[in-house]
Amino acid sequence: MDKKMIAKYEEQARIIKALSHPSRLIIIDELHSGRRCVSELTELVGSDTSTVSKHLSVLKNAGLVFVEKEGTTVFYNLRMPCILDFFSCIESVIEANALGQMENVISCKTKK
Repeated sequence: MDKKMIAKYEEQARIIKALSHPSRLIIIDELHSGRRCVSELTELVGSDTSTVSKHLSVLKNAGLVFVEKEGTTVFYNLRMPCILDFFSCIESVIEANALGQMENVISCKTKK
């Protein structure tokens, strides 16, 4: 595999890694509804401000959110709303896994 392809996969992994925390997923999902300030996200996530700020920094560094300043207030926005398509895909995988597990349970019960 050439260096260009490896770099592409490394960048994809970096973005996916930035999403690999439940609080960050909550933040991304909330930002789909519109821009939010840290205090709003802190209340939603249920963590302290410094923790939410760190999560926002990870998301910003991955290019998933951007910042707008109005006076002394900093607002965060979803940079690429298409990331929610990824969330939909994940939900489909969860659903398929659950159906597969249910089929296994049913199969085990009918064999007895």
